[in-house]
This record gives sequence, structure tokens and C-alpha cells, in this order.
Amino acid sequence: MSKVKVLGYSLALTIIISCSSGNRLYEDFQPINNNSWGMDDSLNFELGEIELPGSANLLAVKFNEDYAFSNCYLRVLSRDSSGVILDNKLVNIHLFNPKSGEPLGEGFGNAYTRYDTLPYNFPINTKSITLLQYMRQDHLPGVEAVGIKILK
Repeated sequence: MSKVKVLGYSLALTIIISCSSGNRLYEDFQPINNNSWGMDDSLNFELGEIELPGSANLLAVKFNEDYAFSNCYLRVLSRDSSGVILDNKLVNIHLFNPKSGEPLGEGFGNAYTRYDTLPYNFPINTKSITLLQYMRQDHLPGVEAVGIKILK
């Protein structure tokens, strides 16, 4: 095997390994039934025993062309191990450019995923996170999944 092929395979393997693990502590997406997120449909994320480092936390929304708004308001509730609410924040995530109407985030076809950094850190003893849509509409068509990512 030539040195160029060995070098190419080594480089490809290094890129794959470095991109797959990264600095992620936790990542999970919860699918939305029928691509329509109900106002009473809470999404629960169990963090288990991970230690929250106080670094960046990301919120992600997977949406499609049926989503009728430029943004999405979410309630983010942090709970401790006994279920007591530690924090209750309202977060606004922009899904479309307000001037051009172009979708923000990555995607292809009619589906996109938008990651946005939460403007605060979760309390240190958070063991679960609950997300609720807060758009004052019974159902939000076009939302396929919602997730969180906690970085080291």
C-alpha cells in the first residue's frame, strides 16, 4: 500500500474520531408525535449522574416547512433528583431569518435543525430538564423533534 493511501486513511480516521466524540457530555432529541408539538406535551430529558461543568448548553429544534412562525418560545425547567423545580426560564429561539425568511440552521430539502446557545447555565444539581412549547397555540405543526446538548 502506498504511503499516500496510508496517510489518507489515517487522516480520514482521525477526522471521524474527532468529530464523533467532541466535547459533548450529553445529547438527546425527543421526537414530536405527528410533527405537531402540543402545548401540554412536555419533553423530559434525564441527565442521570453527569456533572454539569457550567459551560455552554445548546437547545435544538428540528423543523420543516409546515412551521408557520419565525421563532419558537420554549419553557426550560431544571429539576433536581426529587423533582423540585430549580429554574424556570423562557427562551426564544429564532428558526428563520426575520428579514429574508430563510431558515436558520442546517438541513436539506424541507427539514432543518437549528442549534442555539442557552443564555444561562443549568443549576449545578440539575438531574432532569423539561421543555414545553410556549407559543400560545394549542399545536405547533412542523416541529419534528427537540433536543438539548450539554458541552464540557
